[in-house]
Amino acid sequence: MFDRATIAQALQGRDAVVRVVICSYQGSSPREAGAAMLVFAEGQTGTIGGGALEYDASLKARAMLTGGDLPRVERVALGPNLGQCCGGAVTLAYERFDASSLDTLPEDGLYARPVAGDAPEEMPLPIRRAMKTARGQGVMAPRYLQGWLAEPVAPPQRQLWVWGAGHVGRAIVHTINPLPNVAITWLDTARNRFPEVIPEGVTARIADNPADLVPEVPAQAEHLILTYSHALDLDLCHRLLSHGFGFCGLIGSASKWARFRSRLTALGHPPDNVGEITCPIGDPSYGKHPNAIAISVAAAFLSRAEPVQKRERA
Repeated sequence: MFDRATIAQALQGRDAVVRVVICSYQGSSPREAGAAMLVFAEGQTGTIGGGALEYDASLKARAMLTGGDLPRVERVALGPNLGQCCGGAVTLAYERFDASSLDTLPEDGLYARPVAGDAPEEMPLPIRRAMKTARGQGVMAPRYLQGWLAEPVAPPQRQLWVWGAGHVGRAIVHTINPLPNVAITWLDTARNRFPEVIPEGVTARIADNPADLVPEVPAQAEHLILTYSHALDLDLCHRLLSHGFGFCGLIGSASKWARFRSRLTALGHPPDNVGEITCPIGDPSYGKHPNAIAISVAAAFLSRAEPVQKRERA
């Protein structure tokens, strides 16, 4: 999918990025059509796979950051050109984006544009038909024809707020952050509670009392509460129950949750509403190691393929 939000994030603090996408392939390919990566001066995010294919494409993309003949398309025979044993061929498109590009990018639907230098000015009929089908039926898939590329635009990102930057919080952020279509906000009480390097694409927030930031949270956001303080955990649960959420998970034992249920009920929350908080998070059978917890929490996160409908409070 064409992920406008990821491009916008990558452009923060940078003049330009080059997106490399697999338009189509013949025979064996390391990734599917639509797989893409963003390349910038000091690194890249995403992957088109293939080892040598990706390395060669990233070098070419980095050389295009300052301009050049873009967009452009190249066909790569994996065996003859790169010495790979896949036996197939891929068609790659290179596109350069800067801050001014964002205003021209759609936020939904099917994004169709010419990517090859010799592409006809008029959109090919099959792609026009695909655009009509996308608008009428919501059916979308990547399509490449006559130098024109059409890609579904990624849906709005899932907003995940991780409250706490301790060992489990760090493991969860590092496990979930590479997943597509996720925007993580990570919160704690001091900068030194976070790792020295905040992962690319993660927004770190610092507050003496992070619960004071709850009014800023989108009502449909998903939450994982795992701070160093039971008092802060309780305050977050209390405020989020009043604010509304898409999903709310709390780290803890059965005894901790029994105490929290009682205290939240005493604070005026109906038992059915309190029961919408998931505690403990993850699968206890995975064990208590931070990475084991992170893996089981990530699996549960992925099982909710679409964010849970927001729960609004009066």
